[in-house]
Amino acid sequence: MSRVARLRRTAIAVAASTVAVSLAAGCGVLDADQQTAEATPAKGNDITVGLLLPETANTRYDKFDYPIIKNKVESLTNGQGRVEYANAGADAIMQGQQLQKMIDNKVDVLLLDAVDAHAIAGEVRKAKDAGIPVIAYDRLAEGPIDAYISFDNELVGEVQGRSLLEALGGDVDESKKVVMMNGSVTDPNAAQFKEGALAELNGKVTIAQSFDTKDWKPENAQANMTKAIAAIGKDNIAAVYSANDGMAGGIINALQAAGVTKLPPITGQDAELAAVQRIISGEQYMSVYKSYPQEAQTAAEMAVARIQGRDIQFDALTRDKVDSPTQKDVPAQLVSVVALTKANIRSTVIEDGIYKVSDICTQKFEDDCAALGLK
Repeated sequence: MSRVARLRRTAIAVAASTVAVSLAAGCGVLDADQQTAEATPAKGNDITVGLLLPETANTRYDKFDYPIIKNKVESLTNGQGRVEYANAGADAIMQGQQLQKMIDNKVDVLLLDAVDAHAIAGEVRKAKDAGIPVIAYDRLAEGPIDAYISFDNELVGEVQGRSLLEALGGDVDESKKVVMMNGSVTDPNAAQFKEGALAELNGKVTIAQSFDTKDWKPENAQANMTKAIAAIGKDNIAAVYSANDGMAGGIINALQAAGVTKLPPITGQDAELAAVQRIISGEQYMSVYKSYPQEAQTAAEMAVARIQGRDIQFDALTRDKVDSPTQKDVPAQLVSVVALTKANIRSTVIEDGIYKVSDICTQKFEDDCAALGLK
């Protein structure tokens, strides 16, 4: 079995075990080495979780991740735990300073979503030396990480690649020219998304242009797409692989500015509200829906379990193993993903409470929503 397949199988097993773990946690799971009734966790409920998120261009971080983690920490600690939050605005130097400040403030545990996975390694070491566990959140940072939680990133790319091929239908051949708009080289997830997508696309279409997009910024994706249009020709682009929704918006702007009226299939990721509306209107073919509540709540559970010395719960939440460039066999949990298209908007982002129909179906999109039965 390949390493990726092994990780996916374990991810499914972990998802199945999480309910049982949560119930056990509610009954007061003790440290694996402290099984007596008198045993107590390493820390009580009066704890501080440091949360470092990478940027604001992607709306998910402030809209979903932070409030979900904050609420979950409070619920796990009877309202006594708190979250100290900082967002680096895609500035790796600033994030290093933010992490150092949290060390100075003596937070109990850190959840770190790195701007630059390599550059932050020194600060991760400083936290470790200060006795502060660091859990890599969403992106696998380098340095002595205690655990990692994210989505199955290669699977994300595979889902995107397969979706493009499906959108091209029976008209797929190697003469079809595809533009690849990959994420930032400082984000290790971007390389995994690309790898997964290429596993599906290579040999089936021609990758006519490929870009690594600085800081994931939509304006950089738009500039890159403008270059691709000039090189390939606006009528010769069969599809566009966009690694996330924000960049998909920039890509669409570039195509429309070039006079393209019938947009090619365009992928995305993150199920941002604007992207869901573009999918409904037909401007964007798909996004990848990732259950942010599941990822964020589990990250909070991992952080609280780690600092409170609840080893049984922590181990149950981290049954996968992943490797970073600086560390082997990092305990991890990988969460699965879903391709989001017109066909399943109701059963994903609406049923999960990410958006209400009224959020999506504003006046501009009323007719498109009606056509899909969204009322």
